[in-house]
Amino acid sequence: MSELDIDSAVYKTLLESTQAIPWKIDWASMRFAYIGPQIEPLLGWSQDSWVSAEDWAMRIHPDDRDYVVNFCIAQSKAGVDHEADYRALTKDNGYVWIRDVVHVVRKPDGEVDALVGFMFDISERKKTEEKLLSLQKELEALSFKDGLTGIANRRRFDTSLELEWESARNSQLPLSLILLDVDFFKQFNDLYGHIEGDHCLTQIAQTLNLALVGPRDLAARYGGEEFILMLPETDLEAAIKVAERCQRLIEKQAVLHEQSAVSQLVTASMGVGSIVPGEGMHPTDFIHTVDRLLYAAKQNGRNRIEKMSPAA
Repeated sequence: MSELDIDSAVYKTLLESTQAIPWKIDWASMRFAYIGPQIEPLLGWSQDSWVSAEDWAMRIHPDDRDYVVNFCIAQSKAGVDHEADYRALTKDNGYVWIRDVVHVVRKPDGEVDALVGFMFDISERKKTEEKLLSLQKELEALSFKDGLTGIANRRRFDTSLELEWESARNSQLPLSLILLDVDFFKQFNDLYGHIEGDHCLTQIAQTLNLALVGPRDLAARYGGEEFILMLPETDLEAAIKVAERCQRLIEKQAVLHEQSAVSQLVTASMGVGSIVPGEGMHPTDFIHTVDRLLYAAKQNGRNRIEKMSPAA
């Protein structure tokens, strides 16, 4: 055996002892000149069944196939080394995530002669990435949820208000807000304790969610014992009806409050406003207007709804 043959045998042994799967495709014929035997234990397809590039293409998951094949052909024609991640089909109808790293071999005249590369099993890496992505989505969802009541938090409200304000300005449809404050909540906490206070807020939060009717309506905890309802494409008259529904639902909860100066049950004061945003208007100013209405409701005896003047 010549020294060249020995070297070739050594290289082949090294290639076939790695977890990466080496392969080579002749560009002119689009046929496999070689593929490592590691392919069979990974995908189930025998080494000699990899005859042409068509075999490779048909063993790519249908959802990945067109993009991967078109990308690899385009890069190869351009003579650009590249890599692609895709799901390779197994013989038993499963799939394995593969990273294919491709090197373009050129002839002396610059024309493409062959493609050589390695396939790597990246299934575990993909599972980790999917878990991290899922965790990230969960954390994002939690970042928009009030930890106590389970409804939207102030951050979610602020983000949604920016979007709905822009939408209302473009469509010239009204946007309404209801700002709500639980009456004499400090006295409730002092009498019944913070655990009962937390339970009371949670009950009210869930009640407010029941009062919403529009697909984009949002109830959020605004801070402490304050809640805010955002009602896109809702005029003042309809918003007042929602506020009255909130009032009835809270009353129906019949949460005892012996230290309230207006009722023996938990009640709430509300400010209601509606606006069609125009150029130069800012949502913060609108919130301040509704907040002043809430303040008026508390000053005027609580357990009541103060509404914006239709001309405001």
